[in-house]
Amino acid sequence: MGEIEEIYADLETDVSEEEFREAVEEKVEQMGGLADEETAAMLLAHELNEGEVDTVADIEPGMEEVKFLAKVVSIGDLRTFERDGEDEDGRVVNVEAADETASVRLAFWDQQAEAITDGMLEEGQVLRIAGRPKDGYNGLEVSVDKAEPDDDAEIDVQLGAGSSVEGLTMGQSDVNVTGIVLETESIRTFDRDDGSEGKVANFLLGDETGRVRVTLWDDRADRVEEIEPGTAVEIVDGYVREREGDLELHVGDHGAVDEIEETVEFVPEADPIDGVEIDQVVDLAGVVRSADPKRTFDRDDGSEGQVRNIRVQDDTGDIRVALWGEKADKEIAPGDEVFVADAEIQDGWQDDLEASAGWQSTVVVLDENTGAGAAAPSPGGAGGSGDSGGSGDSESAGLDAFTGDGDGTDAASDSDGAATESEAGGASADGGAVAAATEEVEFTGTVVQTGDPVILDDGQETMQVETDAALTLGQEVTARGSMSGDRLDADDVF
Repeated sequence: MGEIEEIYADLETDVSEEEFREAVEEKVEQMGGLADEETAAMLLAHELNEGEVDTVADIEPGMEEVKFLAKVVSIGDLRTFERDGEDEDGRVVNVEAADETASVRLAFWDQQAEAITDGMLEEGQVLRIAGRPKDGYNGLEVSVDKAEPDDDAEIDVQLGAGSSVEGLTMGQSDVNVTGIVLETESIRTFDRDDGSEGKVANFLLGDETGRVRVTLWDDRADRVEEIEPGTAVEIVDGYVREREGDLELHVGDHGAVDEIEETVEFVPEADPIDGVEIDQVVDLAGVVRSADPKRTFDRDDGSEGQVRNIRVQDDTGDIRVALWGEKADKEIAPGDEVFVADAEIQDGWQDDLEASAGWQSTVVVLDENTGAGAAAPSPGGAGGSGDSGGSGDSESAGLDAFTGDGDGTDAASDSDGAATESEAGGASADGGAVAAATEEVEFTGTVVQTGDPVILDDGQETMQVETDAALTLGQEVTARGSMSGDRLDADDVF
């Protein structure tokens, strides 16, 4: 085999070998003898391979042209539209194609679209495609310049199977996923650039493979007020986007959220409590050992905030979880099984770690979802002994090992709520301010505002505290000092 034949054999192109040889001769002539045939052939091979991507997942909007292999998953209907300044209508057919890494929408135009409606394309065919990618309405889209079947290529993509949460990939469109609604959030409105008002709402969807945040736009946002946690649903014609490194499933005008009569299992994978570290964002699952009352506080901007602390235990340990905002209103009681997603681990009181569940977090009371087939979570890496804080058997997995009884663990609320008399050095049992014989005052509460002043809340009243101590929101402290007006001038904070 000659050098040109070897170079051509390594190409994946629809250009014939005869056309390639002719192009090599033209390239040699264009370069005025500066390149021999082998060099010219290598230059042409580079030009022909430019834009070649290994997988669908490698395609990005903005690339000038891409060439790739993909299997036809579904074929849409022919649609016509008016072109500006032209008498003849345009025609387009959208085709969903995929490989093992991702899916992509292919747009076939005019004569190509007509050929597809005439039966020239079938589901299951593997195509060698050249086209121009862009960010379309429902995700990644490639406007096809050329496509031809490749009967020798194999792509392991099953037809007719719905997606799973675990199987979602960036850029997917026309996604159908079945799952259980774990938590819903309220509808939010926003102003668009054209002056119109938009609506958006979110809920968390789980299946046997994982969980995903679902974003509903405009009219679809109203569905969050119609579906309850624990409802089994099917997402129809969703599309996948990325937000802050995480995939989200979006539902727009062409999509739907339909309730279904099916049993859906959700088994969350959680991080073991004894393995969490500060600044991590983790998923926790366990039994609620104690639950403090909700506390309200005033923010610097004059608005009112609220927080509630609960203590959650798995079979490796326990941790305090601060529920902020609307999450503080959740009906959670000792003995409930909960799943807390995307909680941030912070430095808590007395150097004890705590989990902060803010707006980006999700808190699910699993008991609410048993009717739809939710199962108890199995904390990842679980299996620690009772020495690490679990009251169950060291061989137990999941939450069944915990009953909410025994070992005095319910007394953990002593470290979450107001300090006891011995801890407060004579403070009242409800954590309020106490005047000692030395005129010193102590106040035990949770930090609900940092800065100047610090504001502590003990569940019944708040106290403004002047202190230079570095404190964090949600930290539980005792401030000791003298009163100056309505503020406590703290000499010591511990």
